[in-house]
Amino acid sequence: MSTEWDQKLVIGSKARKPVVAKKESDVNAARRAGQAVATDKKLTPGLNTTNPAKLDRENEVAPPSKVAPSVGKAIMAGRMELKLTQKDVAVKINEKTNVIQDYESGKAIPNAQVLGKLERILGVKLRGANIGAKLEGPGAKKKAEAEASASASK
Repeated sequence: MSTEWDQKLVIGSKARKPVVAKKESDVNAARRAGQAVATDKKLTPGLNTTNPAKLDRENEVAPPSKVAPSVGKAIMAGRMELKLTQKDVAVKINEKTNVIQDYESGKAIPNAQVLGKLERILGVKLRGANIGAKLEGPGAKKKAEAEASASASK
C-alpha cells in the first residue's frame, strides 16, 4: 500500500508522438541517437512506376468472344431475302435495332435467346454447324422420312 503514495503523478504531461522526418539528415541523426526508425518510401502521384491498368489486365480473364462474321453475313442474307429492314427484324424479335446492327457487324456477344429468335424469324441456321443453311419447318425431317419410306415401298 505504501508504494502507491511513493509514485509521482504528473498532470498535463503528453506522451511523445512519432515524428515524421522529411530530411535524410534527420533520419540519420535519429539512428545515431539509437531511436527506432521506420522508413516508408511513398510514391508521388504522377510518378508511380506500377501501371494500374496493366495490373488489371494481368488479373482479368480473356474477353468474351464475339459473333463470327459468318453469322453476321447469314443474318444479313436472310434479312435481305425476306426484304426486311434491321428495324423490322428488331421489332419482330422484340429487341433494339442496335442489337441487329451489332450481330450483323460481328460486334455482339452471342446470346442463345437472341440467336434463336433470329433463326425463327429469318429461317436461317445461325448456331452450330452449317451456319447460313435454310431451316426447315417443324416436322420436316419426319415428312422427309415418310416420303422416303413411301417411295422405297413402291
